[in-house]
Amino acid sequence: MTTGLTPPPGRYPTERPVSTRRRWLIILSIVVVAAGLTVAFVGYKKFADPPVSGEATGYDIVDATTIDVQFTVTRSNPREPVACVVRARARDGSEVGRREVLVAPGDAQQTGVVSRVRTSAAPAIGEVFGCSQTVPAYLRPPTD
Repeated sequence: MTTGLTPPPGRYPTERPVSTRRRWLIILSIVVVAAGLTVAFVGYKKFADPPVSGEATGYDIVDATTIDVQFTVTRSNPREPVACVVRARARDGSEVGRREVLVAPGDAQQTGVVSRVRTSAAPAIGEVFGCSQTVPAYLRPPTD
């Protein structure tokens, strides 16, 4: 004789109602979407539109220890000075020269600049390392 296929009570967990599972799925989905939107918003605010940027537009190798770097500075507030670091690199990629450049306040959001960089070895390329609105005191002109 066989008994019914009903398991003994307490041996196996009972199934949760479908509404409880659905509720947890909805709550979890809302939390995941909210977290994703938060990460996207923070990333956009941090990386989307920097207040100042510099982009190399060209370079001219003057001699074995000198390079002229041409670059464009774009800034949201042209009435503020900007400090940019331009550098020269050798063929192997090593940095052979570096210079900080003060870009004075002006009227245009984009400003073209040419800077001469002295190098310790033969330069192969000139580039902009970066620009900042934080101008060191030694770059600022003296005020009386």
